[in-house]
Formats: sequence, C-alpha cells, structure tokens
Amino acid sequence: MQKKKRMKRYGNHHGNSGIAAYEAGAKFIRIQFTSGSIYLYTYQSAGEDDIEAMKELAKEGEGLTRFINDFRPDYASRER
Repeated sequence: MQKKKRMKRYGNHHGNSGIAAYEAGAKFIRIQFTSGSIYLYTYQSAGEDDIEAMKELAKEGEGLTRFINDFRPDYASRER
C-alpha cells in the first residue's frame, strides 16, 4: 500500500469541480472529492495511461472530474 502524504488542493480553475484535493505518486493517484470521499486509483486498477492522464489533469487543475465521469477508471480502494 502507498504511504499517505499530504494531499494537494486541486486547482478547480472553473469553480465547479467535485474534486477537492489529490496526491500523486509514481504509480497511483489518490483523489479526495468535495463530499469527503477518498479514492485510490493505481496502475493495476485503472491502467498506466489513465493514471498518467489523471495525474497531468490534477496538476493542471482542470478536467479531472470530466475525465473520471467520462472514462470511469476503476479504483483500487475507497478509503473514506
């Protein structure tokens, strides 16, 4: 299991995102939604291409909610 670090606030440039924060690691991204739920997505659960795309969108601060809603990547676990 990945060691938990402090999550970064999601940019939310348009002000209407369902994502509050994220943590990106070498082979995973952990996402906290505004509801408080936290989901872990990994290379194993969602595939390398989707994880890398999600990490890039998280850094840009826009498009991650749409990506998740459109492509429905599988998550490894729901942490909260």
